[in-house]
Amino acid sequence: MPGSAGKRKAENSWPDDVGIVAMEMYFPAQYVDQSQLEEFDGVSSGKYTIGLGQQKMGFCSDREDINSLCLTAVQNLMERNNISYENIGRLEVGTTVGTETIIDKSKSVKTVLMQLFQESGNTNVEGIDTTNACFGGTQALFNSLAWVESSAWDGRYALAVAGDIAVYATGNARPTGGAGAVAMLIGPNAPLVIERVS
Repeated sequence: MPGSAGKRKAENSWPDDVGIVAMEMYFPAQYVDQSQLEEFDGVSSGKYTIGLGQQKMGFCSDREDINSLCLTAVQNLMERNNISYENIGRLEVGTTVGTETIIDKSKSVKTVLMQLFQESGNTNVEGIDTTNACFGGTQALFNSLAWVESSAWDGRYALAVAGDIAVYATGNARPTGGAGAVAMLIGPNAPLVIERVS
């Protein structure tokens, strides 16, 4: 498979072609049709569907939360790409601040995701949750890329996970809401290379 993890070539060199090796997204099955929301909100036809480019806005049932969205994305990524949890050395999670997203204000999403690693015995996984509006997921990706290119990299993959449940009251922001999660496998020899900033 592209992106097979490995060791650094030389002490002062970076691994080749670091980037996104594989990616998995998850969206809840429930959604609001944006054209129906346009009609309900009394706005012009196309304001949400053309203006925002969205046909549907996903939302969670009472059986889903930020943890279940992220768990599903990570588990699907690992299973569909036949990756062992032992091959993950860093897990970065980016979430958006909001009372509807953060379930337990003292327990990170990473802690919940580590349940997936228990059977493999891999508890040596670096990383943190980054909670910083929409930038949280971007920072999780940047942190994962930086780790693979650092002297701390041990040859294993990194996982960058981003998720959000955005629910807004009636008004201009409501059609921009939604729910979902993405898990990205980060490593060398990736098909989607992220260029280094010099």
